[in-house]
Amino acid sequence: MKNKVFSAVLCSVLAGGALSSCTDSFQSWNTNPNEVTPEEMMYDNLATGSNYATMQRGVYTVGLDNGGTYQITQMLTGDIFAGYFADLKGTYNIGNLHLDHYFMVDHWYNMPFNLAYTRIMEPYRQLCTYADENSVDRAMATVVRVFGMHRITDKYGPIIYSKFGTDVQTGYDSQKDVYNSFFEELDHAIEVLGTYVDQNPGKTYMARYDNVYSGDVARWVKFANTLRLRLAMRVSYVDPALATAQATAAINEVHGLMSSVADDAILHQGNGLTFTNSLWEVTQSWADLGMSATADCYLNGYNDPRLEKYYVKNTEGVYRGARNGVVNPQSALLQTKVSAANFSQNSDQPWMKHAEAYFLQAEAKLRLGVGNGDVQSLYEEGVRASFSSAGVNSGVDSYLASTDLPVASWVNPQGERSVDVSSMLSQVTPAFDATASQEKQLEQIITQKWIALYPDGQEAWSEIRRTGYPGWVRIDSYANTSEVVNNDIIRRLRFPSTEYSNNTANVSEAVRLLGGSDIAGTHLWWDAK
Repeated sequence: MKNKVFSAVLCSVLAGGALSSCTDSFQSWNTNPNEVTPEEMMYDNLATGSNYATMQRGVYTVGLDNGGTYQITQMLTGDIFAGYFADLKGTYNIGNLHLDHYFMVDHWYNMPFNLAYTRIMEPYRQLCTYADENSVDRAMATVVRVFGMHRITDKYGPIIYSKFGTDVQTGYDSQKDVYNSFFEELDHAIEVLGTYVDQNPGKTYMARYDNVYSGDVARWVKFANTLRLRLAMRVSYVDPALATAQATAAINEVHGLMSSVADDAILHQGNGLTFTNSLWEVTQSWADLGMSATADCYLNGYNDPRLEKYYVKNTEGVYRGARNGVVNPQSALLQTKVSAANFSQNSDQPWMKHAEAYFLQAEAKLRLGVGNGDVQSLYEEGVRASFSSAGVNSGVDSYLASTDLPVASWVNPQGERSVDVSSMLSQVTPAFDATASQEKQLEQIITQKWIALYPDGQEAWSEIRRTGYPGWVRIDSYANTSEVVNNDIIRRLRFPSTEYSNNTANVSEAVRLLGGSDIAGTHLWWDAK
């Protein structure tokens, strides 16, 4: 991250009132000739489309030279917790202790929350002033809002959701209520979008504003069903009945789940959108972060063909990872010895890949008895799907027969000494063991799901918290044991300090809804295993 001071972003944006004039002449005098008129806003879906495009660009913040924002909102508040990346720089403008050590830095943990309201929630509110609740515009935007905001509640717990836009000082919803809202909203959106697909086969909608599926509504329905299944399994330990009902609805919906590379959700450049890929910028251009020891152990131990698609070789021609949580790392050394992410400067931004749909179905069948097919077949289809999305065209059959285990003795590139990490990692193989216990089969499913989710560390971190899998290389230094105990993983981010300054009473109520102290070690509602 370039040493910049990021200013706080307003977390709630009020709807402005419209004043009507008394006479036509007054109206003409008070009309900005350069401003887009309401009539023009309705042309070619501009009113809804422009806000929809803004929402898409706000889920994972993208832009030219936008790496610093992405680094904070995704990599330093998700990817490092999941074991995909580790910090190599050590000292930023906030000192040498930070989130890689589970030490809370306020303007880092403030940013994902605050930006979500200006870049997702507020554009959605504006879009809804032009689109009624049964419109395709609103249904497509609702799916994006749920996708973006589930990432926020999964970072913090209770969030401002149902009451957004009503006041500067806005009340929070419990995470349970937020998830129930997600399910209700997805149910209605899927119905609206499915009806459109049935009545308009092959027809696109808002294509010029849609950088994910180019207006292909059929693929949006599949994405929404898969998202619903993701959220269903998220709540499966805290509310199995709700999970079963929602998983059943998602799997049985007639338009289906994501099932091919064509269904992969990727934010593409085009339609006026150009951005620098932030993973390239942060790991290659700046070399602030690189491959983690956890990723090193699994991908090298499994001789995983996806390794070369995920990371680039270091200067010695091998793939190496650094341990998370090292205080004052030898940056110059690590930046040559640790692998960067394998993205180019102009790579598109992944959202969700179809492999996840198979792993979700495998778990739903294993634990809830929901869905079609058998657990092993769904697991293996998930691995095959991940290979396809990664562009690996051979080797999947031998991989699925492999009894390799993760690296047991990890070599620390800072000092070249071996560290026995076998007790920390999941001792499961790529080859599925149909005779193993249900829990061991779950560990296999989630371990391969973790590999397939790359580079979305936010989602992978949620899965580690929810299931405990896969095992991860513990961070080197727990800098804040009053919040996260040794050998545990960080469970959440604190509520933003800006909320304590601007929304004091409501954030205090949010802590009550959280059910524990506003610290990084408090479990979220769904984190109940």
